[in-house]
Amino acid sequence: MRSLLFVPADSEHKIDKALACAADVVILDLEDSVAPANKAAARDIAAATLTRRRRHGQKLYVRVNALDSGLTREDLETVLPGKPDGLIHPKTETGACVETLAGWAGSDMPIIAIATETAKAMFGLGTYGGLKANLHGLAWGAEDLSNALGAQANRDGAGNLTEPYRLARTMCLYAARAADVEPVDTVYVDFRNEHGLIADCEQAVRDGFTAKMAIHPAQVDVINMVFTPSAGQIAEARKVIDAFAAAGDAGVVGIDGKMFDIPHLNRSRKLLERAALYKLV
Repeated sequence: MRSLLFVPADSEHKIDKALACAADVVILDLEDSVAPANKAAARDIAAATLTRRRRHGQKLYVRVNALDSGLTREDLETVLPGKPDGLIHPKTETGACVETLAGWAGSDMPIIAIATETAKAMFGLGTYGGLKANLHGLAWGAEDLSNALGAQANRDGAGNLTEPYRLARTMCLYAARAADVEPVDTVYVDFRNEHGLIADCEQAVRDGFTAKMAIHPAQVDVINMVFTPSAGQIAEARKVIDAFAAAGDAGVVGIDGKMFDIPHLNRSRKLLERAALYKLV
């Protein structure tokens, strides 16, 4: 997966638009984008949507309400009969939270946890390894975290994340890799700013994130483009792999005046594995 698009589950019109776009995952949101008075209707619409025919290869996840909301069990009772492809777990604070949700939803249910939305959650990022739950990814969220911290903003005047949120992003990346699950980058809320979104995606890919959440269908094509290995990256990876193959049992090779060692080889192999997911190799 590259793109995960949130859509309010109480809006059939917005759901139709989301299902028509190229998002790898459409997230039917029962949490932050749904007003309290609309929660019941959102559950019913989400349940009905799960029974629809969807685009080939597109997955449908549901973001349930947080464990401390008192709404999670009712969310699950309504949507699980529709067999969602996975759940988004908001405001997760430790691996134990994921285990609780999995206990209610079934241990085989794929879960992506949004793991930085409270101050307390930042201290639980080392607890996601070795879970019995089917944890597929860790995502981070800047908006709820900035609210929890009482911040005026989470980006500066140039659109760059400020220090508390850069830390949350980095720690989420470390935590995901330590737990051997996919690291998922947060949303870019200025959805009309395509140049800013491209830069945000490029930074995420550069640092090791493999997917990004979105809040508008217009963001999906950009995210898919940036998170899909390019022809140039594939050619470079093949060059590195071929050079090591030709060198035999070498720990380092020279290519075009640059030295490449085993980490470069492993990185090249992983890139080709991702390219194969999208039938590029």
